[in-house]
This record gives sequence, C-alpha cells and structure tokens, in this order.
Amino acid sequence: MAEIIQVTGNVNFPITIDPSVWIFDERKIDLDTYFDRSKEVADEAEKYKQSVSKQWDKELTEGAQPPEQIQPKKKLKKMEILEGSFGMELAPFIKNTEPREDAHSLIITASNQEYTFPLEEAHTLIAAFSKKGKPLREDGPIHIYKGDGSNRDNPLTNVTEFKII
Repeated sequence: MAEIIQVTGNVNFPITIDPSVWIFDERKIDLDTYFDRSKEVADEAEKYKQSVSKQWDKELTEGAQPPEQIQPKKKLKKMEILEGSFGMELAPFIKNTEPREDAHSLIITASNQEYTFPLEEAHTLIAAFSKKGKPLREDGPIHIYKGDGSNRDNPLTNVTEFKII
C-alpha cells in the first residue's frame, strides 16, 4: 500500500492514485526527452497541414511507396517501456478531484516535509514513476518535477500525499 497516494483536502472528490499502473496509460510522458523539447507550442492544425502537404508533394514527385518494413510497433513499445523514464502530468488528477472554488494551493508531503505550490503551478507538475525502466521503489513511489525542469536534478522524492487547500 506504500505506492498508493491520496489526493485529499478542499475538493469535491478525494481520489486515490496508483502510480504502478501508469506504465499502461497512454498519457505518460517520456522524461528522457520532455525537458529537452522546445517550449514552442505550435498550432496542431498547422503542423498536421504541413505534414500532409509534405507527404502529398513527395507522392506526386516520387510516386507512392509501400511502408518500410521495420520492427513491429509492439516490440518497439516494449523496448521503450523496459528502458525509458516516464512520468505523468498532475493536471488531470487535480481536475478529477474538482477543487472547490476557494482552493488555492497544493501541499505535497515528501520526505516527511511539506511543499506548497499555487494551484495554477501544480497543474504543470510532473510525477515521475519510473527511471530507466524500473519503478521508483527506494525513494518513490513517485518523484515530483516542476514542468519547466528547474528541479530536474533535484526532484521531490518519497512523496506520500497530496492535499489541496
């Protein structure tokens, strides 16, 4: 039960989260690349339009080609899971608790200390649950990183509770 974390406090729906099942969640993010990515947020429709145009131009000039035969996706996914470091954004969990109108902060209990974040900043926090393919058993079950990566080398560890006040 040490890997179960409660989200309680000034919320309409207290929830319990189990980071051990996040490896199967499609919302997980790759922490090996997340903090290195460009902070530019491009318009998704524009990116899609550009990729479709590029493919269309390629097929007009070169002709359609069958897809390359590479390793099956399942095998690639398995290798990624066995070797990757992953986390989840806290925003969906905070949203699911439905904080009350007067809620303003998230208190994280980690290593027997309390850390307070404004609720707006708490939505950007990331809960890491695996490192190099292994669960965070020694100082876990999760580590907390700020969304901007400013504590990338020194995350909050031994997280045991979230409380919205």
